[in-house]
Amino acid sequence: MLLLWGVVLGVAVGFIRGGTVANLEKLRLRFLWLVPISLVIQLLIFPLFSEQPIIAFGTEFFHLFSYAILAIFVLINLQIWGIPLMGAGMGLNLLVITLNGGFMPASVDSLIKAGEYRVASNLIHKGTYGNVINMNDSTVLNSLGDWLYLPREIPLSTAFSLGDLLILIGLVFFFGMGMVKKEPT
Repeated sequence: MLLLWGVVLGVAVGFIRGGTVANLEKLRLRFLWLVPISLVIQLLIFPLFSEQPIIAFGTEFFHLFSYAILAIFVLINLQIWGIPLMGAGMGLNLLVITLNGGFMPASVDSLIKAGEYRVASNLIHKGTYGNVINMNDSTVLNSLGDWLYLPREIPLSTAFSLGDLLILIGLVFFFGMGMVKKEPT
């Protein structure tokens, strides 16, 4: 949900800079259809609205596969504002997820501070929940895991990683710059 803040902030920056959403069409994004495919895969394997995801098996494989799909999109569109930064964030996330068997390490303390009590409780009692694993001494690259957080008082608060933060900043650049009509030079 953190990435929604990137979209909202990016669109706000785009409007402040005098841009319009219609100008995004001029960016000529290639293979844009890969993004919703990846997001649908992630929605199917994450328990968003119930205790169980829609697809409760193969989380590790599907999680990594969804990142592979996004990586193809990023590599094809590296020339567009914000996408290299989003790609760097995805790369950091992919690294830590891969090294932790397809799961993102998440700090129980950060989840509690973000108001994500259900996720924190599941991590304490079961060790994993959806795509996250309880961050501890046996998980690797914890500094790249979900240890940052938005306080529970902020709408859509959650724990997030440095990679997520880079993706958020990339989204702000993407919308903030992409919405502004480029003048011919």
